[in-house]
Amino acid sequence: MREETHFFKIINMKNKFHHKKILLLALALMLFFSCKREQEVYYGVNEEGIYPPSAGKDKLKSEEQYLSILYANLFQTALPVNDLVELTDLIESVGDKDVIHEIIISNFMNEPTVILPTVAEMNADVEAFVIEVYKRFFVRNPTEAEKTYFVNYINAHPTVTPELIYFAFALSNEYYFY
Repeated sequence: MREETHFFKIINMKNKFHHKKILLLALALMLFFSCKREQEVYYGVNEEGIYPPSAGKDKLKSEEQYLSILYANLFQTALPVNDLVELTDLIESVGDKDVIHEIIISNFMNEPTVILPTVAEMNADVEAFVIEVYKRFFVRNPTEAEKTYFVNYINAHPTVTPELIYFAFALSNEYYFY
């Protein structure tokens, strides 16, 4: 019986060792087959940089350029050279450029020869008016969001005039750059 007990102990030890081997083998197989490398998925989308419409405008206009372009936008003709020199000197003599630009634009708007659409023309086709203003002042078409914003703004505010819209565009940051 003693031999039998010894025999069973040996068999039990072999079985325990055998179970450990199987357990380790199973664990190794699970790790090997469960750790798969992710496959790269390609959706066929072209990589595009998304920039605002004014992103290419990074050069500040000189005062002469600003005045000449502003005058051309408002009067559809070139600014006389003598007036350009006087206005440039005026701008350089004032510290606050925004204030002097507002005064110059206001004076231009009060000239009888300024070419502005009437309120009736603006309200007849607000979307066409907004597109024309963007092309005139920013030399580009408005984005859908810009167009929608201005159309909604003009429709919601009946006291808005083309003069106010032109004034706002002439003072915008984008207008100072080309």
